[in-house]
Amino acid sequence: MTGADRLRRWHTHSHGLVDRGHRDRGQSGAEYAAMVGVVSLVVAAIVGLSVPTDEATGLKSAVCRILHPLSGAEACSSGDYAGDGDGGGDDGGDGGGGPGDPFVPNGDPFEPARCLLSQDQTKTTVVIQILFIKISSSETVKLQQWSDGTVTLERVKETGGGVTASISAGIPGLKDWGGSAKLSGTFLAGSGSGGQWLFNGNKSGDPQADLAANLADAQQFTEYLKAQDNCNSRPAGPRSSELGMICGYHAGKKKPDLPPERAPDVDITKTSTEASGNVSFGGKFKSNGKGGKDAGKSDGPKDLGKISGEVLSGTMTEDVVVMRTNTGVNAGKITFVYTFTVKGTAGAVGLATGERMQQVAVTYDAAAYDQEEKDGAAHHPEKLVITTSQEAGDGGGVKVEAGANAGPVTIDVGGGGGSTESKIHTESAELILDNDGDSTAVEDWLRGNGDPASNPLPSPSDAAEVPGPDASPLERLLHDKGKLSKLDYNANTDWWNASLGIGFGISAGQFTLGFKLFGIDITHEQKTQTITGNPTYATGPKSGGARPWVEWKNCTQTKPIPT
Repeated sequence: MTGADRLRRWHTHSHGLVDRGHRDRGQSGAEYAAMVGVVSLVVAAIVGLSVPTDEATGLKSAVCRILHPLSGAEACSSGDYAGDGDGGGDDGGDGGGGPGDPFVPNGDPFEPARCLLSQDQTKTTVVIQILFIKISSSETVKLQQWSDGTVTLERVKETGGGVTASISAGIPGLKDWGGSAKLSGTFLAGSGSGGQWLFNGNKSGDPQADLAANLADAQQFTEYLKAQDNCNSRPAGPRSSELGMICGYHAGKKKPDLPPERAPDVDITKTSTEASGNVSFGGKFKSNGKGGKDAGKSDGPKDLGKISGEVLSGTMTEDVVVMRTNTGVNAGKITFVYTFTVKGTAGAVGLATGERMQQVAVTYDAAAYDQEEKDGAAHHPEKLVITTSQEAGDGGGVKVEAGANAGPVTIDVGGGGGSTESKIHTESAELILDNDGDSTAVEDWLRGNGDPASNPLPSPSDAAEVPGPDASPLERLLHDKGKLSKLDYNANTDWWNASLGIGFGISAGQFTLGFKLFGIDITHEQKTQTITGNPTYATGPKSGGARPWVEWKNCTQTKPIPT
């Protein structure tokens, strides 16, 4: 199933969401090859489910190393590794923007108004599992700096529930070493709420100076929000109201002189599906099979527990988010955001990571959309944004698990942490649909109407090329009118994880079937990304029809400020 096929399936489904140590002696190369085969099958299945074959080449670094562990990092980074579905090469083409590229003055209608210079994001996720039921909650805070001198602060809390199941297989020849591979699947449905504050009160005409002043206001406002949260979490008592007012008064003193514009008030509905696989190695603890009244007799050694570390993992997620905006500049709008993500990590101590994301966001007038749903009429989207990104990096870190067995019941305790440095390449195509013809073309594409497209999910780089004779209406529309841009970022991610699980399992040969009686998993991640390289955008079609990539002046005129 291609990305566009899933997109159309999701678009139809989402309409109902609007309202709601040692190595064994004799260990042979064949056994190692069998282990590699298990890993490849697990992770390849994840990759195959998530993106078309030609798109899978965008998964550099870790995913390459997981699928082709004997090829080496150099082969992976060049795309020149065995099994590359379309012979290597880059995904998305040449970014341009180097010496000799034409410059255009500001005012080009194809130049986007602003770009994201940097982003600091903190996310804490707590997942509780009872039998096959999974309950999750998360809080995400983003502080973003923009090239026009403005700053946004966003905080979103999400809760969700769903079901999960998994199956694991021991790796032949390594069973005493604790080698195993696991494939799991999860379905989650949830909702969220949040707010976004826009800091744009400092307007001196110098975007760099404005950015510094607005950032200071945003950071001060963040301290106010923390103080207010402390007030709201005070325990109840005989003088709780009075003490709460005093606490609120002192918290209010932390507000900046220029308060932010609060926008928007958003109702959020989200559904997610996830498939994941991992491979771990460690050691098992066994009894001697003797003891008690049966001392002197032996039924063979019994498994008592294990210690293992995760060395390879892959995850595929598909998310649908529906956002209905009630206040602010986008009041009265409803946006559907469809996201496909596949990621992988490799390494027990030194971690290599890779991630590929495709996202489509479609915006409608909420009132018109609701009425069209009621009447069974066609919808008329007002805006389309297609975004792709791929991230590759490495760093230090470890994730380990220790377990103890008491018959079929197991108790597992896990944890880990680390830090990675990565590079992110993003591309975006934005279309304002200001007439019925363009709106219909986008809606038809979403619903799969008309002739099949030669490129079901065109990327922004694709849109800058001359459309072929069999190009779809959407491809032509993106080429003729889309605002196309490319950005690169350096990113640093610090994370830690802690987990506890009590489970029940039954083994049959190398396979283990089981479930958790209870589990809790807490993950905290802090990620900072800063723009780098030469930001570019595609100017209007030139002779021959191609759209050259040029310097994005509205993006390069302002430099991000370290936080």
